[in-house]
Amino acid sequence: MIERLIILENVDPVVFFGVNNSNIQLLKTLYPKLRIVARGNVIKVIGEEEELEAFEEAIHELEKFSIEMNILKEEDIIDIVKGKAPAVVKVDNLIIHGMSGKPILARTPNQKRLVEEFDKNDMVFAIGPAGSGKTYTAIALAVRALKRKSIRKIILSRPAVEAGEKLGFLPGDMREKIDPYLQPLYDALEDMIPPIKLKEYLENNVIQIAPLAFMRGRTLNDAVIILDEAQNTTKPQIKMFLTRLGLNGKMIITGDITQIDLPLSQQSGLIHAMRVLRGIKGISTVEFNKKDIVRHKLVQRIVEAYEKSEQAENEKTGKQ
Repeated sequence: MIERLIILENVDPVVFFGVNNSNIQLLKTLYPKLRIVARGNVIKVIGEEEELEAFEEAIHELEKFSIEMNILKEEDIIDIVKGKAPAVVKVDNLIIHGMSGKPILARTPNQKRLVEEFDKNDMVFAIGPAGSGKTYTAIALAVRALKRKSIRKIILSRPAVEAGEKLGFLPGDMREKIDPYLQPLYDALEDMIPPIKLKEYLENNVIQIAPLAFMRGRTLNDAVIILDEAQNTTKPQIKMFLTRLGLNGKMIITGDITQIDLPLSQQSGLIHAMRVLRGIKGISTVEFNKKDIVRHKLVQRIVEAYEKSEQAENEKTGKQ
């Protein structure tokens, strides 16, 4: 009899082992000659070598499937153990599978274009109105790169305009200080990564919280770096951020140039950067519009109403 330890990497134990270890109980039924014990991310198995080899091969196939699909059902386990490919419904414009196997899609032409430009370029500006899916798509692309192991970490950043980037007076550690400003990014991550795995990624700095004020001096290698709400950066801030890009790094900069919260005396760094960097190889811009809005149908109507109101005010004051 041989004893072997199989260490599972990047899987969520709840997804892989099943509720109340139901998936492990099924594996015990499918491999009655083996003694199988699961704890944490380790499976200890005892048995004859030939049976052990078949079991370990099946476990690694199950591991790959659960990482990709974020779900592992009884029928998937049976198919994989029998050497069959699990039945997976092909979905057009799929980016990744989110929680419980939910497909995360590029739903609009500009979301699809963001996916294409991200694959071709190391820096992409995604500009457009609230609700157009630019941030959500950016997060999905970062998680996809992490799952594929083409990067080692995800860096999230967002300017805290209301606090003037001076967060020291707030209670808590860095993450607790900046969390309120990064909640939309967390919301997206929670849609795509199981809770236990997300907690582990945050604790191990695989997913890092990097307020703009604390980014100076860093070189970000092997990472997807996302700057959200970039319209609220100043020119020095965004220049500092863009020059953090390191080897095997990719950046997505999102913003809505119609919602700038900076003082009137300060020009948006995002607008300036887009003008200065226009035409540089390796940098692309995707402009979203109200047709990309995928929130409640009222959001698109609200955006249109405000556009009409602003146009009327401009005409009234003689502006073009």
